[in-house]
Amino acid sequence: SELHVLRRVRHNFIIQLIEVFDSKDKLYMVMELATGGELFDRIIAKGSFTERDATHVLKMVLDGVQYLHSLGITHRDLKPENLLYYHPGHDSKILITDFGLSDHRKMGDTCMTTTCGTPEYIAPEILARKPYTCQVDLWAVGVITYILLSGTMPFDDESRTRLYRLILKAKYMYTGEPWKDISNTAKNFIDRLLVVDANERMDATQSVQHP
Repeated sequence: SELHVLRRVRHNFIIQLIEVFDSKDKLYMVMELATGGELFDRIIAKGSFTERDATHVLKMVLDGVQYLHSLGITHRDLKPENLLYYHPGHDSKILITDFGLSDHRKMGDTCMTTTCGTPEYIAPEILARKPYTCQVDLWAVGVITYILLSGTMPFDDESRTRLYRLILKAKYMYTGEPWKDISNTAKNFIDRLLVVDANERMDATQSVQHP
């Protein structure tokens, strides 16, 4: 499934598949080299991003997501660990990687039912075991935005059950130090992505146009 997706995508902010070798018992995928490390590591190093830096990252991510969705591809595992910097410099572009859970649909056949993803980033409709669409990626972008701006998780609990309960209700708060200086526009962006009803959630195009 990952190969099927990667063979079809060619985009500035998506990791490029260069070559595939098929041996007797293994499949080797040669990927574009990204040496800048994970977005995750930069969040840890910085503590959190300024709104300006976060916007810069999100524009690239959303550009890639918009492109994927236009092809009928849903990533299904967007998180800071799967967003790589092309090089270590401050001005590096971001590459969306790891399409191991991605799904490709023909036009018209938009709903998926597989329960998958990383717990803290899973959209409520997946947890509720409802058929879902590519909008699950936008929920994940909402979670990533929250993390970028605060260095903390919107939904966090040691207990998986309690964590899922928070996600199903979209119960998160803007408390603590980092949120004091964050604009209402930024919070509105998150609020319009972390929406339980996927139909009410902003899609990739609306997100790119959000102030």
